Amino acid sequence: MWTPLFGGRTNAAWLGQTSAGDFVAKLYSGAALNPLFPNDPNAESMLLHALADTGHTPVFRAQLTTEAGICNLYDHIPGQTWQDGVSDVARLMRTLHMLPCPDGLRTAPDGAAALASQTLGILSKCDTPGELLSVQPSSGPSGSGARCLLHSDIVPGNLIRNGNSLHLIDWQCPAVGDPCEDIAIFLSPAMQHLYRGKVLSRADEASFFEAYAVPDIQKRYQALAPFYHWRMAAYCLWQMQNGRSDYAEGLAMERAALQRSESSKPT
Repeated sequence: MWTPLFGGRTNAAWLGQTSAGDFVAKLYSGAALNPLFPNDPNAESMLLHALADTGHTPVFRAQLTTEAGICNLYDHIPGQTWQDGVSDVARLMRTLHMLPCPDGLRTAPDGAAALASQTLGILSKCDTPGELLSVQPSSGPSGSGARCLLHSDIVPGNLIRNGNSLHLIDWQCPAVGDPCEDIAIFLSPAMQHLYRGKVLSRADEASFFEAYAVPDIQKRYQALAPFYHWRMAAYCLWQMQNGRSDYAEGLAMERAALQRSESSKPT
């Protein structure tokens, strides 16, 4: 029995129910034109193999090449997408960031200059980048040289709560680099709004960093936050100009967060 699964914004997926257990078939839509989130089925299969013993990811079963595209098969994790409990996410993220990195992963942008370059690249794909070009943050930390394992798309829809456990799915854009990359995607007002219907509060953010428990990373994230919000605002604009009107509110949220973070970032 096959049942369509909803929640992802890029690939199609179905739940297959058999007497031997339930599994997910994810059909990849092809090479991503997305300027922020790559879409690589081989990266996902590699990561699921590498993280098989952690208990935090689906068990990978097979990869098929079909006329419609590449399809990854992995065990289904029953449960609900994440709605609350930022401390659990922070602890899972910290565990992930301490794991060894498989070879062959892309390197995520690291530091203010790299983030600015990526954001300008996104805006270059927009017909009317408008005022976003005029609000580029002025300065921020340089590259850290960190080589942490990153999921790169830790949004509520990719977090599955099952009993007392939390799992990460949709590993099609992993990377190595600065842990602030994962933190920024999770804390993003636009991503929280799009996937959960509401943004995180300041108390939620404080609880997240208390549970992540690395003060230096918290300070670095706060110094880079204007660049992350500027990048996400650019991404929302790109989505809007590609027919996704549901990103309009996210754009406004990221613009407001950019302004707040500029005025409150550590010196």
